[in-house]
Amino acid sequence: MTVKTFNRGVFLPHYKKYSEDKPITTISLPEEVIIPLHQHTGAPCHAVVKVGDKVKTGQKIGESNAFVSAYIHASVDGTVTAIEPRPYFTGGQVESVVIQVDPDQKEPEWPERDIAKLSKDEIKAAIKEAGIVGMGGAAFPTHVKLSPPKAIDAVIINGCECEPFLTCDHRMMVEMTDELIEGAKLIARVVDAPRIIFGVETNKPDAIEALNAKIAGESNIEVIPLDVKYPQGSEKQLIKATMDREVPPGKLPFDVGVVVQNVATAIAVYQACRFEKPLYERVLTITGDGAAKPGNVKVRIGTPIGHVIEQCGGFKGASIEETELDKSEVRYPVFAPPHLVGKIIMGGPMTGWAQKRLDIPVVKGTSGILIFTPAMVVDSAHMSCVRCAKCVEHCPMFLYPNYIGVYAETGRYSLAAEWGAMDCFECGICVYVCPSNRPIVQFVRETKRRIAAARAAK
Repeated sequence: MTVKTFNRGVFLPHYKKYSEDKPITTISLPEEVIIPLHQHTGAPCHAVVKVGDKVKTGQKIGESNAFVSAYIHASVDGTVTAIEPRPYFTGGQVESVVIQVDPDQKEPEWPERDIAKLSKDEIKAAIKEAGIVGMGGAAFPTHVKLSPPKAIDAVIINGCECEPFLTCDHRMMVEMTDELIEGAKLIARVVDAPRIIFGVETNKPDAIEALNAKIAGESNIEVIPLDVKYPQGSEKQLIKATMDREVPPGKLPFDVGVVVQNVATAIAVYQACRFEKPLYERVLTITGDGAAKPGNVKVRIGTPIGHVIEQCGGFKGASIEETELDKSEVRYPVFAPPHLVGKIIMGGPMTGWAQKRLDIPVVKGTSGILIFTPAMVVDSAHMSCVRCAKCVEHCPMFLYPNYIGVYAETGRYSLAAEWGAMDCFECGICVYVCPSNRPIVQFVRETKRRIAAARAAK
């Protein structure tokens, strides 16, 4: 078996053992869901419902006329109790639709249709109507991504799941193989791609086996085993590893004839086309040394992460009484017990966002909820750059994170941009290898924010 990879990157401990063998389960619904109207790259949606309205699961509650945007749907049957700014996983607040969940919830029934008869335009319309975005974390609207201005000769399905701890894509590849393959075929039809590639890291042999068994006899589909290296699943690195094509700085995958989609996104595409099912729920991983019952769970969008944690046994070592915390600000416990929890992260440990509150809602791009004990968390204090160049040595984008960090830290954002800050996709390797524990990704994000603000002001 030939195993492929890309240049640079870093080998990380996997930490997959907590949940990689746990089948997908469905948790109960919370008392209320908080659905942000901006869960995607691009323009935010505006509410098309009002306080007091009764809504049904899958009903559109947010829309936008902008091309780069994605519709938002109700994830439950219930009553709209508020439309207001609520805390969001990236910090700050986002306009959100709050829905009190109807206790007499009914599982929605979706009509089936023959996907073989759908035209390219009908497939793309179904994807747009379902509000599908990239579910690996970037949350770029899928109908926009499937409208490339250039010819595409390959669709790559990203089955790497290269971040430590996360296993939800792995489980979907094993448990939902048919839906995944059909979703990939629909994506290929939209962009007229004659070739489909599944890139899967070799620490998921059961997923590779499941896919190969299903594509036997399909001459235009192949599974390419990839080395277990981070960030193998990043678009440009995945394209280099599987097809030996390099996406130039400032360019996108379609510039080299490729479209890349995540496993969960491909499955959502199939469900939208086959059943007209909107994206109102997703599978995520709850794991970490502080999680009582790690696993892979199907969760409705808008569910507070505290409810997910509670439904999965709470915090390791905590009694029910210890999880019943301060409810003075919102209906759900706000803070985690500090003697049990060192950090809670939404997403993966390398690219995710640390959370202070438990009332933050799950969104379309939430791939995981990680719970770390204090023993797993290092001191966040950082020192000056010692010019060891480890960040340069490992950067998969061949940038100079050391210079970017120094310039951004001192407010020289234009110089940070000149050294490549805008090309950084924030994989976090520079922080991982830095002996001075410098928050280079934080510096990059601030640079991007400042540059974007400066451009908008012109």
